Order: sequence, then C-alpha cells, then structure tokens
Amino acid sequence: MLIIDCPHCGPRHEQEFHYGRQAHVAYPADPSALTDEEWAHYLFYRDNPRGPHAERWVHSAGCRKWFNVVRDTLTYEIKAVYRAGEQPPPEYAALARPGAVAGTAPETTKEA
Repeated sequence: MLIIDCPHCGPRHEQEFHYGRQAHVAYPADPSALTDEEWAHYLFYRDNPRGPHAERWVHSAGCRKWFNVVRDTLTYEIKAVYRAGEQPPPEYAALARPGAVAGTAPETTKEA
C-alpha cells in the first residue's frame, strides 16, 4: 500500500489518487506552428527514468487538486510532494525542465 501525502489534505491511501503524467513539461508556445511529428512528440514522448521522477497526481477522491510528486520508479518510494506551480525541492531541481512551469502542459522541442 502506498500512502501519498497530499499537500492540501495530508496523508491518504493511494486509491484516492490518480496519476496525471510527467511534471514540469511546458505547453508549446505556438502549437499551431508544430509539424505532425512535433505534435506527436508533445503528446506522447515522456522521460522514463530509473530512479527519481517528477510526476503530476490529482487527489480525485479528496480535494480534487493537482500536485507534484517526486517518486523513485525503482522502489516506488515518494521522495517529495509539492503543490502545482512550485518547483521541486533543491535536491531534485534537475527534474524540472528548463523554462517549464510546474503544473503546465507538456512542451515540445524542435530537433535539427
């Protein structure tokens, strides 16, 4: 059983929550200018690390608010929990993509 510490409601059982997606991925500045390949990259490509990973979760059976979790993908241990719109704790700052704001939609990058 996984206990998630909702930053709004406190510790609750994992069944009260739903996974959203990877955290700290910004929405494209001009989505209409993207090619089909770039749009597909924005929609479907996400990091899949071994170890700490920043994720978005929603407390669907509680306050219904979105927040971010740093979870170790090998052990499922939750390392940090923080509100949407905030950056991760300093020890996990590398998990936030440059220019991304926590709680925003995913970004795409143009590859040369």
